[in-house]
Amino acid sequence: MKRFLTTLFFLSITLASYAQLSPELEAYIRENPRRAAAVIHSYEFLPVKDTPAPSGYKPFYISHYGRHGSRSHSSDKPYVLLQDCLQKAAEEGIITPSGDSLLACAKQMIELHNGMDGRLTQRGAREHELIARRMYQRYSRVFKKGEVHVISSDVQRCLVSMAAFTSSLRACQPNIPMTWDCGVVYQRVLTLNSPKEIKQKAYDDAHGALTRIPIDTNAVYERFFTDVKRGRKLSGRPSGFISAIFNLARFAEAYDIEENRYNFLPWEAVITAYARHNLQTYLAYCNSVPYGDEALSEVGVLAKEMMRKADEAIAGAPVAADLIFGHDLPFMCLCSYLGLEGFGYPRLTAEEAYRSWPGARLCTFASNLQMIFYKNRKGDVLVKFLVNEQETPVPEIEAVSGPYYRWEDVKNFIENK
Repeated sequence: MKRFLTTLFFLSITLASYAQLSPELEAYIRENPRRAAAVIHSYEFLPVKDTPAPSGYKPFYISHYGRHGSRSHSSDKPYVLLQDCLQKAAEEGIITPSGDSLLACAKQMIELHNGMDGRLTQRGAREHELIARRMYQRYSRVFKKGEVHVISSDVQRCLVSMAAFTSSLRACQPNIPMTWDCGVVYQRVLTLNSPKEIKQKAYDDAHGALTRIPIDTNAVYERFFTDVKRGRKLSGRPSGFISAIFNLARFAEAYDIEENRYNFLPWEAVITAYARHNLQTYLAYCNSVPYGDEALSEVGVLAKEMMRKADEAIAGAPVAADLIFGHDLPFMCLCSYLGLEGFGYPRLTAEEAYRSWPGARLCTFASNLQMIFYKNRKGDVLVKFLVNEQETPVPEIEAVSGPYYRWEDVKNFIENK
């Protein structure tokens, strides 16, 4: 018995230490609760800094990977679950005013979803239009000569993102020559991400002791039902009911709904759900201590294909930019493989990632990697990396100046992985 109590005591200490986000990360989420959506958060454009390139270097080529913009949920089941149980509660006279509000929101989300699983929303298209416009404004020199080559995942939300982005570029400069393509050969490469077994390990870790934080489910049910016992029976498992509310809140932003729907849940439930999704994302697709080497084992094919195209442009191919439109998982793996700060460096343990990895800032809808290439009259080539349009260092490579790296040093770093 004594041994059991001792074990329980130390387990409680461990759980308590793991169950807290860093004050900085929690403050970041509280500042804008929509960030609790993590990788489902809509794109946030923040003011950019453009460090001047070393003397004599001018931009001439861009290599880009962009995730599709804001989209609908992959299913309307969460909204239907909420509608069905709350409608029944209303009929039985056990629904609260908050329950009425949640019911109205569930009906609205079903209508907006409209049977379109994973569909790019108007906000998602607008995100790409604006990113393209800002790219042109910052690097218009690049587009004065050469073609823009564009490939996309064959998934609808990526194709529409591609259309929105390239239409916006054309609006900036109507005479830009462009080619568009997609297909099974491209699909095999540009969607490469973490192996299935690593995803499963990450899922298991993220739903294990580290995030198994008790939630007062009674406090949740009391918000919506005057008869908690009956409400539980109508809604099914508490975890499923809470998850449905969380997903309703996560995807509302994609439809330009500004109302903070996370208010339907206690803050502890919101932040715990966020932390679980965030941890799973980091462990599965970034350069984590437990799984980084295995998680990034396949995306090297995509990275080296982008390197090959860059070398062709450097050698004189008439290409101004290569643009790829894909998904969040390859985006994170690619940024990690390249050693970019936040993704590939520093390497975090599961506990460190749980406490402090800012996934809601690094990977959102419409997240993008832009590699901007510069050269001087001697033909020396530098590159700088923009993640979500922000200058981002590669800490394991020595910079020439500020965020600028010799392309040969970058290639050596990648080839020696």
